[in-house]
Amino acid sequence: MNMPIRATSLITLMLSLLLAACGFHLRGQGEFALPFHTLYVQSPNDYAPFIIALKSAIQVNDVQITDAPAQAQLTLQIVSEIADKQILSLSGAGRVREYRLQYRVSLRAYDQKQQEWLAPQEITLRRDFSYDDTQVLAKQQEESLLYQNMRDDAVQQVLRRLNHAHAPLDTAQ
Repeated sequence: MNMPIRATSLITLMLSLLLAACGFHLRGQGEFALPFHTLYVQSPNDYAPFIIALKSAIQVNDVQITDAPAQAQLTLQIVSEIADKQILSLSGAGRVREYRLQYRVSLRAYDQKQQEWLAPQEITLRRDFSYDDTQVLAKQQEESLLYQNMRDDAVQQVLRRLNHAHAPLDTAQ
């Protein structure tokens, strides 16, 4: 059943138009209207891949990253970033069959008056993956990609939380 090239092109075009009409779009970096214009990111390691990705994503959203907390409307403190690997299951011979990867980021945000915009909180992500010791290099690469995926997901979660952050209500009145 060979369709002429013209019919195939027409079907492809029709499917593309249907997808576009229903509002389908590929998932990408979300743009947020963050409620501040300047931000200082305080972290244990300014050169960690997570911090670099976070700063880049924040700057995409028209927020300036400052060099000092006194220059910023808000300070985002990354208290910790921890990647952990645990054995999930073993074979009858005692070999590892599955691992659980865990990625945790602890953070808080406050302004120059030390008023909390985001209470201390933790983002925890987990991924399970099967392991085969005959494919060590492939499994190491899979593990690396899973950590990278979790790191990217954590960046997006931080952005969403910052998007909903707000100055505390003044209760002194």
